[in-house]
Amino acid sequence: MRLLWLYFLISAVAFVVCLVFIGLSNLRRLRRIDGYPPAPATPRVSVLVPARNEEANIRACVSSLLAQDYPDLEVVVLNDHSTDRTGEILAEMTRGERLRVVAGRDLPEGWLGKHWACHQLAEAASGELLLFTDADTRHGPASVRHGVAALHAEGADLLTAVPFEETVTAAEQLIVPVVPWSILTFLPLEVAYRTRSPAFSATIGQYMLFRASAYRAIGGHAAIATDPVDDIALGRRIKAGGFRWRLADATRDVRCRMYQNAEQVFEGFSKNLFSAFGNRVLPFIGVWLWLEVVFLLPVAVLVARLLGAPLPALDTGVALAGVAGGLASWGMSHLRFGFPARLIPLYPLTMLLALAIAVRSVALVRRGRTTWKGRTLAPQPVRWW
Repeated sequence: MRLLWLYFLISAVAFVVCLVFIGLSNLRRLRRIDGYPPAPATPRVSVLVPARNEEANIRACVSSLLAQDYPDLEVVVLNDHSTDRTGEILAEMTRGERLRVVAGRDLPEGWLGKHWACHQLAEAASGELLLFTDADTRHGPASVRHGVAALHAEGADLLTAVPFEETVTAAEQLIVPVVPWSILTFLPLEVAYRTRSPAFSATIGQYMLFRASAYRAIGGHAAIATDPVDDIALGRRIKAGGFRWRLADATRDVRCRMYQNAEQVFEGFSKNLFSAFGNRVLPFIGVWLWLEVVFLLPVAVLVARLLGAPLPALDTGVALAGVAGGLASWGMSHLRFGFPARLIPLYPLTMLLALAIAVRSVALVRRGRTTWKGRTLAPQPVRWW
């Protein structure tokens, strides 16, 4: 029993160490979009913004896009049946060659709301390149130019980028960093760039720059009309179709505040978490239980030691290595993506909250009660494997 326990503890710590090495490799491989040489050409870019009840964000977002220094650009905004002042604000904004506002058509059966909005935006677009972005983003004046340069240099058909995520409330600061952390430490880019496997991809909906020809070749949003995680699904289809997917760091070019309070954090992550696993129960449970063990067991061992438990020195040493690995893993992510360093030691609390959201995500999907933006999402099929 003693050997089995020690083997289990060492395995958990070894897993954390592997994540640290993946993270270190990705820190080198993940390039910033403002670090590429200028593109030799400036193909027309259509920036596409779905907007539903975004009165708090839409003016700042669209203004930042209209201020781009890219020469051949159109901004197309779809007002998705907003019941607040979104439409009124858009009507107030100066409309020239760069801005078009489209009124959203009624949601047909078999579509999720945002997917239908993006589909309509793509239909209205005239660009050779399509940049899908969210209404809660703010773009620096070179965001599009840098993205086009990165897309060209990488020879990519889809360039997606991690923005700077603004976090204000405690719930935001503890949960939102899970997304960039998981990308940095679980997705080895050296492998992802060399394989066509869709599993080795991560796409961020706040910045998706497609070649229009590739987007249409994979069926666009019509092909993933009922998948709640449209960004991940589109990235996987790009890779499965033999197209080139690339990931970049846009934290110096794009800012975003995904959620405003704890309720929105839980609603947003509950919508996506289980669906990102294809609604497969056993893999989802297995992964989350293992992650809780990996990151909480070493902490629990050290707490027990501090409380006077007679643990062998070897166990304590291994647990210390596990905690150091956890701090390194979360620390490199927080520092790279701009989250407060004081949050790094709180990663055990983050893991516990993430587990609670994971459980909630499964429960909502199974009951068909997942909601977003005031709409109840259609029931999704749940599989055990």
